[in-house]
Amino acid sequence: MSSKEEILSEIRETIDRLDETIVKALGKRQRIVQEIIAGKIEDSRDIRDPKREEVLLDKIRKMGAEEGVDPYFLEQLFREIIHHSVRYQTHALVDHQNSKSAEKTIRVAYQGTDGAFSHQAAMRHFDQRYDEVDCIGFTRFDQAAEAVVQQNADVAILPIENTTAGSINDTYDLLADKHLFIIGEEVLRIIHCLMACEKVEISHIRRVLSHPQAIAQCSRFLAGLSRCHVESYFDTAMAARKVGNEGDLSQAAIASAYAAEIYGLQILERDLANQPENYTRFVVVSREPVACDPQLNCKTSLIFATIHEKGALLKSLNMLADCGVNMSKLESRPRPGHPWQSLFYLDLEGSKDEPRLAEGLKQLERNAPFFKILGSYPVREGKW
Repeated sequence: MSSKEEILSEIRETIDRLDETIVKALGKRQRIVQEIIAGKIEDSRDIRDPKREEVLLDKIRKMGAEEGVDPYFLEQLFREIIHHSVRYQTHALVDHQNSKSAEKTIRVAYQGTDGAFSHQAAMRHFDQRYDEVDCIGFTRFDQAAEAVVQQNADVAILPIENTTAGSINDTYDLLADKHLFIIGEEVLRIIHCLMACEKVEISHIRRVLSHPQAIAQCSRFLAGLSRCHVESYFDTAMAARKVGNEGDLSQAAIASAYAAEIYGLQILERDLANQPENYTRFVVVSREPVACDPQLNCKTSLIFATIHEKGALLKSLNMLADCGVNMSKLESRPRPGHPWQSLFYLDLEGSKDEPRLAEGLKQLERNAPFFKILGSYPVREGKW
């Protein structure tokens, strides 16, 4: 080994040790957070202390400037660390209030197979809350939801919207049809990768398999592949598994890097989505709603229909506004069995038990021919 290579090797070893120190420090911080959760549960102190957070971030910015590290980068990094801490404490409070703290195992239904984005979202949402997370994959969304209805799973995790492809209508329709409640949400950054059995030139690929949502999110990349047939498949990870099993070098899949690792595939291209900031929001549904501690930052989701008259929707929304309720999302879908009528899906800030929101919902229900509260649940904190 030359002198230059030896120096480079030493530098890399030093960086590896520093990275290990950072990870261990974050682990120690997390353990301290766990220790203080019990006290917060008992005396109902607020999870967040905005003034203390701003003092901390100001201190971090100054330390960054002194150490030659971009203060903006450090601020964003520590905001995510704070969000992660809040997220952990939020889950602890929800589980405590709903008598879930003693449970060690949870069965989670999802659409797809090992390595699917829904599988990753399920593990991200539940892994630190339970000793064992038993994920059960299904071919279709409705099968995953029905598994919860039939008590073959405790919860299901379903994608509901994506920042590139928009709303996922199948999930909205299931929420209207099934007797299920939203008890949580998860947000996952989606990084789509093109993968094949071996490292081949992309120009040699003649067939690409993936889920329709992934295809829609990567439409610009796929449009640039000449003489290539794009085919919808049940799930991104299922597509990866098929490509791995068949061993056809002219065939590729669009899925996650995790799926490539599981099924022994080689990644040909990364970050294929039309938008680099590509996120999917998932909802966790259960047979029973959850109670939310008043400390928590919550949202309430509901479905309703309006009477068939001019300005009916505006009047309904004004009822909520007059009660001081803020709406964060409005979505419409055709109402089954009622031609030319729509169901409206709303996300509102706050818990349904808060006085202002409770009054707004009461007025809305009184004037709606169809009304269903899907649940009040904690808002997913943080970007990632």
